Amino acid sequence: MTPRRILVIQTAFLGDAILATSVLESLHQSFPTASLDFLVRKGHESLFDGHPYLHDVLVWDKKKDRYKNLRKLLQHIRAQQYDQVITLQRFASTGFLTAFSGAKVRIGFDKNPFAFAFTHTKPHYLSQGTHEIDRNFSLIDNLVRGTLQKPRLYPVLDDYLAVKPYQSERYLCIAPASVWFTKQYPAERWAELVDGVPLSYTILILGSPADVALGEKLMALSKRKEKITNLCGKLSFLESAALMEHATMNYVNDSAPMHIASAMDAPVCAVYCSTVPAFGFGPLSDESHIVEIEEPLYCRPCGLHGYKACPEGHFRCAWEIRTERLLGVIEK
Repeated sequence: MTPRRILVIQTAFLGDAILATSVLESLHQSFPTASLDFLVRKGHESLFDGHPYLHDVLVWDKKKDRYKNLRKLLQHIRAQQYDQVITLQRFASTGFLTAFSGAKVRIGFDKNPFAFAFTHTKPHYLSQGTHEIDRNFSLIDNLVRGTLQKPRLYPVLDDYLAVKPYQSERYLCIAPASVWFTKQYPAERWAELVDGVPLSYTILILGSPADVALGEKLMALSKRKEKITNLCGKLSFLESAALMEHATMNYVNDSAPMHIASAMDAPVCAVYCSTVPAFGFGPLSDESHIVEIEEPLYCRPCGLHGYKACPEGHFRCAWEIRTERLLGVIEK
């Protein structure tokens, strides 16, 4: 039976929400007339403004009155009478929403604490060569008629007009920040990259309002004094996506901007420090480059998400990456 109303849940980090759009694309391909809703954490909802396939974006405020808001969400979800609810997370909170949603079809991973109340479960695995979008698609592959789709974002005309002033000549974007210290290439090394970029390119530094100081530090460390602009905190998510789409190259960490580039099929060079692409969160753009330490390191990878500081105290996985390899991407 073709579902009338479907809810997809992904309330983790920004990058996870972006990768979840692959599921939205696949569901729409198979059920184009279904009303499709998406539940994300507060702060991520603007990423889906104007999304052509979404009927509604639900928001969970996880920082203020977390569990009170969770109960309100459940009441709202039950009132919508969804035919299918799909949680892409393995945590109890979203499993709780799915299990008691009232939907006839309740889908999630078998590691979720509420999996016993799901109608359909799939194993969750971190295996070599399996991307997160493949893991997510496994939850719906028996229900849809279509094929796996790539993540996608949809900036609107106003987003493209907002960034047009920065596109008068060839430009590179650098997103130097990450939530986790051990995923973040050092500012000193980003500055070395900036210094090596030919002056025929304009350099645009991207990030959130929290990254303004990092952008200023990068500029202070660099010898380059022209054709470089710190745009941290000045652009919305979708404006950043519109800007990245037409960059000659986007330099990013293993973080949300990498997934934004993937969702725009924008050229991207991802720098991996403590984490590795084998975890399944690598770039998906047609033109994707991965730069990481060339020799095996006894302590790498040290964790799936990274840490606030290097557990070994040396951070060799970042410091021993050669700047020449990043510059070589432009030459290619």
